[in-house]
Formats: sequence, C-alpha cells, structure tokens
Amino acid sequence: MSAKPVVLVTRKLPAAVEDRLRRDYEPRLNPDDQLYSSGEIIELAEGADAILPCHTEKFTAEVIARLPDSVKAIANFSVGYDHVDTAAAKARGLIVTNTPEVLNDATAEIAMLLLIGAARRAGEGEMLVRTRTWKDWSPSFMVGIQVTGKRLGILGMGRVGKVVARRARGFDMEIHYHDVRRLDPDQEAGAVYHQTVEDLLPVCQFLSVHCPSTPETKGLLNAERIALLPHGAVVVNAARGVVIDDEALIAALKSGAVAAAGLDVFNDEPDIHPEYRELANTFLLPHIGSATRETRDAMGFRALDNLDAIFSGHEPRDRVA
Repeated sequence: MSAKPVVLVTRKLPAAVEDRLRRDYEPRLNPDDQLYSSGEIIELAEGADAILPCHTEKFTAEVIARLPDSVKAIANFSVGYDHVDTAAAKARGLIVTNTPEVLNDATAEIAMLLLIGAARRAGEGEMLVRTRTWKDWSPSFMVGIQVTGKRLGILGMGRVGKVVARRARGFDMEIHYHDVRRLDPDQEAGAVYHQTVEDLLPVCQFLSVHCPSTPETKGLLNAERIALLPHGAVVVNAARGVVIDDEALIAALKSGAVAAAGLDVFNDEPDIHPEYRELANTFLLPHIGSATRETRDAMGFRALDNLDAIFSGHEPRDRVA
C-alpha cells in the first residue's frame, strides 16, 4: 500500500476537516494555530507533497522559489488567492487552487450586517449600552439612515454580489451594479447595469464592494471616485481591503461626504489604519465574512476535494494556476 500524501496545514482548521485530513492524508497540523513565518513554512514543508494555507500566509515569488521540490500543490483555504504569486507558481509547475462558491451566503450576510449596522449606527449604540452611557430616549437620539427603499450600488456582481442583490431586494432596495461584463437579463433580475465605475457611483446611496483584489482594483475607490458618490452615502466592504484608499475614505467620513462605512476587510489587517477606530461613523468587523460553522467546513472540504483530484491524477475543480 502506497504512503499517503503529506500535507502541511498552516492554520488550525475545523475539526471535521482535520478528521478527513487524518483519514486520507498524512497531515502536519497546527493545533496551536500559530501564524507561521515564511521561513517556518519553508522549513515545515520539507518532504510535504502539498500545502493547505489560508490567506494569512504569503507565497511570494521568493517563497515559492525556496519551497522544497517535494511540494506539488498549494490548495488554499480561501476564495481569494492574491496572497499567492500565481505567475511564479505556474513557472515552477505548482498547482494552485481556491475555494469559490461555498462562501457566498455567509459573506453576503456579513455585507448586509455591515450595511444595516453602519446606516443605523449599531456600533455607537452598542457602545452606549456597554459603557452605561445610554441616558434616555428622545426624538433626536441616535438617528441613522433608513435602508428600505434606497438605491444600492454593487461594485462587482459576481457570486457574492448576486446574493447581496437578492438579500437587498428584501429591503425593497433598487439595485445598480458595475462589473467587467453585463449579466444576462435573467440574472440581472431588474438590476441596472452601469458600464463604468464612474457611471455607477453617482446613483449609490449605498455602495457595497464585492470585487476581487487585482492590480486593476487596488485603490479603486480613491478620493476622485468617492467624490462621485451622493453626499451622505454609506460605503460597505466585505471583499478585500486593497480596493479602498484608506486616507480618502477616512477624509470623506470626517467631512460627512460619506455618512458611514461598514468594513470587514482592511489594508494591512490586523494592523488597520488607526483612524478607523477613532471614528464614530464606522462599523468595523475583524474579517469574519466566511465565519460560520457551515461555511468553514465547506471551505475545508472544497480544498480537500481539490487535493483528492490532484493526487488521483485528475484536474482539480478550482485550479487558478
């Protein structure tokens, strides 16, 4: 009987996923959930056939060049794969996969939480209750922005964006969107397509960001584009932090040009721009878009499905390099 493939697992995974790893592979687990350095990953990967990382580990061209020759695949526990230099992986012959589709509902839920939480000043309200500084009620107390019936712009109408649109229709929101290509009419379900970002932004009383991290989307929401939003718009990001120019958004939040922001992702997380924490009109979450039991299990199983295909000589379903 041939030996099971050795898989380096860089973070602690759900119990059900680790059980399947033990059954089908020889895993090198991380029970203490340490954040390994690149040097530690290279060392721990000695003799491993594959690596199962998260977005917290960076596989630059330099790291990929130093990986042991035994490593044949990087099966990401994430839908995003901007933490992997896919060009360097391809050049070396490494197979790279991700875990799309299984995060859609959970991430859309967080987007709606951010949207409502930012508009209705949920972070401020909770702090008043927790700090015992809630004094009384009055007609002018904690007045926020109503969500129902407003115009929602979705920047990136992919898998998650389409689910957000469906959820937002439950609040009678009017859906507008921009993507690199227009959806078929049956998929639009009445949503209004805008050919450019600049065309979309002026109609967005609410803007929800759902585009991937690419060279083209880095800093996409900059000062010039934020200025195109209606005064007092609400901005939500449950995609990738790099899409937003932090300095520009913070300036708009301070001036009131943007009334509030709901953010689950950030540049340089967890070392986020410190001014976000100081602003009362931000509703902030620690990158928990996929953090449900069901979704995290599904992500792990999807990553393992890709490894199963690779080690049985088949093309993995979610190959990105």
